[in-house]
Amino acid sequence: MAKLIFNDDEEFEVEDGQLIKPLCEEAGIPFACEEGVCGTCVVEVEEGMENLSEFTQEELDFLGEQDVERLACQCKIEGGCVKLKF
Repeated sequence: MAKLIFNDDEEFEVEDGQLIKPLCEEAGIPFACEEGVCGTCVVEVEEGMENLSEFTQEELDFLGEQDVERLACQCKIEGGCVKLKF
């Protein structure tokens, strides 16, 4: 089981390999296109970037090379703990 933490106050246990989008929506992150092209769901990864799936082509196209931002509609949590800020 992985752990997803939002803004240091909301914490969820998540199955390894699960999309983070449903929990991000529940935490209040806005979504629009949900296809990785609008950028509405950009989140800052404070800790645990290595525990998220590889960047999708959509993320690379929108964000470029990144070390702190991800598109919440595009990534999965692979395990461990991930802290997000939005």
